[in-house]
Amino acid sequence: MLDGVSLDQLRTFIAAADEGSFSAAGRRLRRAQSVVSQVLANLEGQLGVKLFDRSARFPVLTNQGRALLANARAVAGDVDLFKARAKGFAGGLEPELSVAVDVMFPLAPFTSAVVAFQKEFPATLLKFDIESSAVVEPVLDGRCAIGVWGIGPWSVVPPQLTHERLLTVRTSMVASPQHPLTQYGATVPTTVFADHIQLVHFDLANVLRGAFGVLSPRVWRLSHLGAKLAFLRAGLGFGIMPLHLVEADLANGALVRITTEDGSHGGHVVTMSAVYRTDTPPGPAGRWFIERLKQEDVQPPKVKASRTAALISASSVRRRSPSRSMASRRQSR
Repeated sequence: MLDGVSLDQLRTFIAAADEGSFSAAGRRLRRAQSVVSQVLANLEGQLGVKLFDRSARFPVLTNQGRALLANARAVAGDVDLFKARAKGFAGGLEPELSVAVDVMFPLAPFTSAVVAFQKEFPATLLKFDIESSAVVEPVLDGRCAIGVWGIGPWSVVPPQLTHERLLTVRTSMVASPQHPLTQYGATVPTTVFADHIQLVHFDLANVLRGAFGVLSPRVWRLSHLGAKLAFLRAGLGFGIMPLHLVEADLANGALVRITTEDGSHGGHVVTMSAVYRTDTPPGPAGRWFIERLKQEDVQPPKVKASRTAALISASSVRRRSPSRSMASRRQSR
């Protein structure tokens, strides 16, 4: 008997429970009240459970009916999802979308895109890995359909890949105010960097020394940017960070910019791009995800940047001219 329970019966059960009457359920389903009553009676007979108490003017769910209603909704929902996925696949929709993401990509716009994707494509399973360097390889070998990769002047895009610009990320070389490098004032001699630990988050095997501000042979690699930031704040080394992650630290003095003799402070502009194999372009879901990421852009606010520059400049003056500062204090007294 239970094997004969149909999806139509479950939908009728749900409609009657939602509407509070068999006549209202009939209007919702475009059926006569008598048909709704008969369908529900048959369902109760097959289940061997009374779903509604019909002793009052309007039918009321029994305790068993309330308990089974949740299961009926789950079954009907699963069938709807099943039908939606089948329809999407028939139209070329990917059943799964795998994305490899460079840690340099700002987290806020990526999270926003994932949330929007889940609503737009509930039938497609989204999988992603956030990595410091292993972005291109899984795309080349087919493990990921799309890579979100930071392309800089040091990068070489494999010929098998097509790349599309998403947004740009600015970087800066920073350190704790207590780090020895900050005691040199406005600029730091290039030869001095070799005496200090540099914190990096990328694979040095894929980067030429000096190509991305690698100035010291003493390198600690931390692929997790949160860990790298914590080490920088603790004064354990110097390193290059995306500006959108250190804006607050620069503004409150927890970190300061480091400028080299050539006037550079690691201020590279990294172009975050979507990459995919030219011979296997993304389907509808992948295409939508790329276009959604293009809608976002992160640039450091000019007001904050100006304030940060003023703080750093003032700090440098204080470090270079201690006697002048003491003289000023004596005069103010």
